Amino acid sequence: MSKQELQINEEIRDKEIRVIGADGAQLGIMSARDALNLAAEKNLDLVKIAPQATPPVCKIIDYGKYRFEQAKREKEAKKNQRVVEIKEIRLSLNIDTHDFETKRNHAIRFLNDGNKVKVSIRFRGREMGHPELGADIMKRFAESLADTANVDKPAKLEGRNMLMFLAPKPVK
Repeated sequence: MSKQELQINEEIRDKEIRVIGADGAQLGIMSARDALNLAAEKNLDLVKIAPQATPPVCKIIDYGKYRFEQAKREKEAKKNQRVVEIKEIRLSLNIDTHDFETKRNHAIRFLNDGNKVKVSIRFRGREMGHPELGADIMKRFAESLADTANVDKPAKLEGRNMLMFLAPKPVK
């Protein structure tokens, strides 16, 4: 709502509008001039809150206070939302056990931070002839993370890359 500027007081040019009082009570449909006079009597503003309705809905409120509360609500909503990043871990066909464990620990750290993990294996040269070896490594990797992650998208060969997506398990 704060993205587009709201019309207030004299900016409202509609012939008739539905008016809501300061206490939230319906005051009915009246002309914009009558509603403006009503708002002026109470030292408040007439604000068009639903311009797409027929007739448009206006409310008699303190505009400064309304803007403050809107900003506060948006700030609260922004604070509660969380951006999920996708972190990538690259494995290879002939990965050694210690390297595998290191990559696994990185994946656990990413998943504990609430991020998704994209696991990829790039097949080079003659490795393309053995995609089942890549699938085995992916399966082993997913099984080693079974307690912290769910397989979002199973391992799939796309061109020279095999990709798999892991998502963190929901916190109980």
